[in-house]
Amino acid sequence: MSTEILPIASPRETRKAMWRLLAHRPGRLTLTIVVLLAASCCGLAAPAILGMMVNIAATGGDVLPLLWLAVALLAAGGLGALLGILGQNLLARICEEALAGLREDVFAAAVRKPLAQLEKAGIGDVVARVSGDVEAVSEAISRVLPAFTSAAFTIAVTLLGLGVIDWRFAVAVLVAAPLQVITLRWFLKRTAPIYRTVRITEASRTEQIIETVQGSSSVVALGLGERHADLVAAASRENIGHSLRGVGYLTRFYNRLNLAELIGLSAVLLVGFWLHAEGAVTIGAATAAALYFYRLFDPIGLVLGQFDELQKAAAGLGRMFGLTQSAGAAAPRIRTSQAPSGTTPETDTGIVLDDVFFAYPGQRPALDGVSLMIKAGERVAIVGTSGAGKTTLAKVIMGLERPQGGTALVGGLNAASAHPAELHQHIAMVSQEVHVFSGTLAEDLRLAKPDASTQELRQVLHAVGATWSETLDDGLETPVGAGGHQLTPEQAQQVALARLLLKDPPIAVLDEATAEAGTGSAAMLDQAAEAALAGRTSVVIAHRLSQAASADTVVVMEHGRLVESGPHQELLANGGRYATLWEAWNSSLSRG
Repeated sequence: MSTEILPIASPRETRKAMWRLLAHRPGRLTLTIVVLLAASCCGLAAPAILGMMVNIAATGGDVLPLLWLAVALLAAGGLGALLGILGQNLLARICEEALAGLREDVFAAAVRKPLAQLEKAGIGDVVARVSGDVEAVSEAISRVLPAFTSAAFTIAVTLLGLGVIDWRFAVAVLVAAPLQVITLRWFLKRTAPIYRTVRITEASRTEQIIETVQGSSSVVALGLGERHADLVAAASRENIGHSLRGVGYLTRFYNRLNLAELIGLSAVLLVGFWLHAEGAVTIGAATAAALYFYRLFDPIGLVLGQFDELQKAAAGLGRMFGLTQSAGAAAPRIRTSQAPSGTTPETDTGIVLDDVFFAYPGQRPALDGVSLMIKAGERVAIVGTSGAGKTTLAKVIMGLERPQGGTALVGGLNAASAHPAELHQHIAMVSQEVHVFSGTLAEDLRLAKPDASTQELRQVLHAVGATWSETLDDGLETPVGAGGHQLTPEQAQQVALARLLLKDPPIAVLDEATAEAGTGSAAMLDQAAEAALAGRTSVVIAHRLSQAASADTVVVMEHGRLVESGPHQELLANGGRYATLWEAWNSSLSRG
């Protein structure tokens, strides 16, 4: 299956976006930095106090100062630990709140994406961005980032402390820095592409699993279980293979860091021996310097080692920010025009298409110069053979696809540039594939109108002929959807039409919403659709031509163009393309 993954932000764009996200909380961020710095300063006191204790012991001083220094050592250690925990919790809280908002932004951005782009990317890419990628970032935020930040502050403050004892100790510490920097650059250069690939292959594996689960009935019926299991296993092996490459580089990375620590500690001890021999520092100061560097082992190892987890998080953030930034981009420039000459449509609840052009990549135009005016309150049926462009026309009207030429005005709004939330206050669609959400029947219905009363729910169900709802064991509180009472396809369509009634938009689109109904339920669903569309401007993509017969206007499409338009009886009398379709449809009914 060919897929085109959704946009991914560059490392630079990711860093800028993350800073903007954290900068929304400047006061709390400043407090967090101050607390972490204070914790690092408390930690700096320990080696200094130990050095003072060594000097007292070496010179044979009194025991009482040693006791007071021991108390000070315990107090500094305890205060430093408390401040460190507080600072890490503050930082984790800030980042988790920012991540929660980002997760919602990612989901909202995915919803706003053109449907065709989501279909090409595959649902696995979207799911991975709001699950696996979020998990990687959350792990870094809750565990790695606070520890990383605290360690970075500790390194900076400790180097300052070494410089205060004697600047030559700070220089000795820096002897290990070139190897550490070279090791880190080597590691980042080789692993950054690997972690990006790991996130992408994770999305591919998710897509394969979802596709297998969704098509489980066909997989079982055709005996394709083993083949699909192999496909999932192959996707998993590819993902694991890239992950293991990263682990291999990580092992070599830590080995080189250990060598750098050995070189640094040796340099500090040699400088301490030399300076003490020269009388430049006391043995206590040399001891404190060695303890300072020894104290750096953990934070330096943590800072350098946690680049591994931070890179994974950065890869996830890049995918998340890539989606939100692309969704926030300006709508593409399209040629606009006025409504067709000589018309004065009621644009507040009408639809005007003027010379609309749209083509999917690598295919012939799905819509080619389509011009159509639907007046307020008028019902128009769109008919034609498969591939004529009917569904694409519905998507353009809904704003799910942007015309590449011409103008689509829906309720006075440009469907290509209007904000989806604003556009969808004017229009709603019921498609052929209806989803029943998990929860009670009442909750499912209230998705369209959260404050709907129980009486309103019963009224809309009665209007669409869903009398079966009265026979459910728990009535409106009966669980439906996954894990609940399973509705038949016809019942699911009735629920969708009931939601349309609750939402009560001035404009409605039915995209073959009753196409799957069997012969026995076709009339029932046609009546339900009649009730749902009453009083609205409506576009009906008609699979059964009985729906076209009851429309005010019938529009016939072929190869992306409108070839006929007019009332049902008039088109039959003309003996054109519609008359041919009508005759073929009636013949199929007779044979059935």
